[in-house]
Amino acid sequence: MLPPAYEWRTEFARRHIAEGKAEGKAEGKAEDVLAVLEARGIAVPETVRDRVRQCGDAHQQDRWVRRAAVVNTPDELFDRAPGPQP
Repeated sequence: MLPPAYEWRTEFARRHIAEGKAEGKAEGKAEDVLAVLEARGIAVPETVRDRVRQCGDAHQQDRWVRRAAVVNTPDELFDRAPGPQP
């Protein structure tokens, strides 16, 4: 194990560490979406779980976390916002 103050110096190492952190955050947000739906008693089918987990867009996942708090079905998570559509 490396001491806590160790800092990777190569660009290669820093880039891969950053990618790993981003992937970890995305996985965490995906699990947050699913946890909110489950906590609300909404059954989440595997197709929805897969779609949420495969999304790597942090902004989209943030929107889904907020929507998970108010939707009535898992499919509504992916619906477009209410109102006129182009």
